[in-house]
Amino acid sequence: MTQSRRNFLRNSACGLSAAALLSSLDQFNLVQAMVQELTAAASDYRALVCIFLSGGNDCNNTIIPLDSEYNNYFAARNPSGLAIPQASLLPLPNSIGGGGRPFGMHPNLSPEVANPALAKGLLDVWNAGRLAVLFNTGNLVQPLTRAQYLAGAAKPYQLFSHSDQVTQQQTVSSKAVGQTGWGGRVADLTGALNAGGLPMNVSVAGTNLFQTGISTRQLAIASTGSLSGVLNLNWANGVSSVAPFNAGSSYRALLGMDNDSFLIKGASDTTNGALTADAALNLAGDPALTAVFPVTSLGNQLKQIAKLIKVRDLTGITMKRQIFFCTLGNFDTHTNQTSGTLTGSQGNNFTQLSQAMKAFYDEMVAQGIGDKVTTFTQSDFGRTLQPSGSGAAAVGSDHAWGNHTFIMGGAVNGRAFYGTYPVLALGGPDDTDNRGRWIPTTSTDQFAATLAAWYGLAPADVPSVFPNLSKFAPQNLGLVS
Repeated sequence: MTQSRRNFLRNSACGLSAAALLSSLDQFNLVQAMVQELTAAASDYRALVCIFLSGGNDCNNTIIPLDSEYNNYFAARNPSGLAIPQASLLPLPNSIGGGGRPFGMHPNLSPEVANPALAKGLLDVWNAGRLAVLFNTGNLVQPLTRAQYLAGAAKPYQLFSHSDQVTQQQTVSSKAVGQTGWGGRVADLTGALNAGGLPMNVSVAGTNLFQTGISTRQLAIASTGSLSGVLNLNWANGVSSVAPFNAGSSYRALLGMDNDSFLIKGASDTTNGALTADAALNLAGDPALTAVFPVTSLGNQLKQIAKLIKVRDLTGITMKRQIFFCTLGNFDTHTNQTSGTLTGSQGNNFTQLSQAMKAFYDEMVAQGIGDKVTTFTQSDFGRTLQPSGSGAAAVGSDHAWGNHTFIMGGAVNGRAFYGTYPVLALGGPDDTDNRGRWIPTTSTDQFAATLAAWYGLAPADVPSVFPNLSKFAPQNLGLVS
């Protein structure tokens, strides 16, 4: 049977290809009993949208204290030109949490304040109570103080390394290299909440570890264009009797063969998934949206996600839970990070981030599901308070650890700060090595588990998805409800 299958594939010159297919057939040695049978699809709809800020966003120029500690920030960064003038910061009024302290955000996170001709950013979402900030979160093996760190206590594997810390952010596994992402493991255990159609995990930024599960495979599609064309499946052989797009074809029959072999079944499932997704997206066309999205990399990605959400209940698509992934790059700002208004790598990125997030939020509200979609940011790590280099074109910051993250959506308990803001002092109580590398006070485990619980992960399944969570408290941060 194996030889006949091989001959069939060769002789019929199978040519099924895709510009963006389901992710590769990995993790077969790990596929065990982690898939939970659920008896019925969910009655409501919920989605998580991860925006990964690739390169390591500098939290120290993202959210800045407006009280006396601004002086510490300014003293550390101003000699090199990295500090943002206090008058340029956008105050975040009427806030909850943060110890009652006043904070402001980078001016480009709502660029319309300085220039009303520009599209709006995140300040309106904050004022509406639908945006929150989690302070100083990051990868941790266990709770850690500066004294413990200096004494050699356990810390994340390959700390300060881009690739390793990205992996840990996406897997929530800080002791070693993780093989599955937390979004993928959540999908493993909640996949049956959907009745059919597209895979639960969809990326508009290529395949990623975050959405890779044990049994879950992500769908990676193009970030622009009509939904009917984002997969671009093609068949090189013109013989209709073997075409995979035709029900009852010999190719379709082949996909049912040899399913007692695990690898063959995996390959068949992947191909079947691609064909099913292609058929569903062909029904979708190119749905009209209400919000105007910026024509930028992230704007295009979030627009595509908004379209996928809008067609979730079309014929052939019955999606009650979805997890999306998109990225914005160029945050590895060793140089050209500043200045404090509309120029520099981070400033330009923040303009793009804020305008795209605001448009996406507005579209979810227009679709009537503002409280059903929660968007959040993640990044490799934070960056040093101590500048790297000097001068407008050269100044930047180096790899660090703890970072601040945004959480946005109608279910977010917003206009609020969560976690503990670090003491902005080189060699201070939160610093690792006198450069302003903050030891996280909230673990990525806590953050991810909070979002997963809102999404619908059963309490009994939390330990299998987040095995290290038991070391931290609280295990639910109360970010969403």
